[in-house]
Amino acid sequence: MSTIIAGHFQLQDEIADARLALLSAGFAAARISAFYVNPAGQHDVHELGGDHDKSPGAKESDEGVVKGGATGAVAGAVIGSATIPIAGPVGPVVGALVGAHVGSLYSLHKMKEAGEPDEDGSNVQAPRKSGMLIAVAVDDTAQEDKALDILRRLHAADIERAEGTISGGDWGDFNPNSLPVPA
Repeated sequence: MSTIIAGHFQLQDEIADARLALLSAGFAAARISAFYVNPAGQHDVHELGGDHDKSPGAKESDEGVVKGGATGAVAGAVIGSATIPIAGPVGPVVGALVGAHVGSLYSLHKMKEAGEPDEDGSNVQAPRKSGMLIAVAVDDTAQEDKALDILRRLHAADIERAEGTISGGDWGDFNPNSLPVPA
């Protein structure tokens, strides 16, 4: 594994210019990789598609639906018991069913969107942006500084640092779902 410096560009022509600049600076072609990063959720990591087997924001939804349903059922049964003179013994049952349904729906507000912070304030870093990415494997800090200088001079966006292996122009262990580390 080696340190990898990567930057985003909008156009393929900009990627071609960056590749030429890196080659001119002495970087080996086999240690340069350029590819398109799909938008979040479209990396086909799972057999049925997508990046996750379950929505990241829905991790507490099962527990929330059960708690909300139970609370709503109790509240609905209590309110329904007040209707016994009118509805008879069916009142508490209907009240419990309606309360359970409303309670389970209300509990869905616990779900979070991707990148939204958890209750403890973690998970605030945004996922990697989609677009053209060029990456170069560097051996030491001198090469890292040179690569950073080239990408900055060419106005690369979201320059990041990662660990991995680029071999034959392919960043084989690239993880599109990893959170980027700004360089």
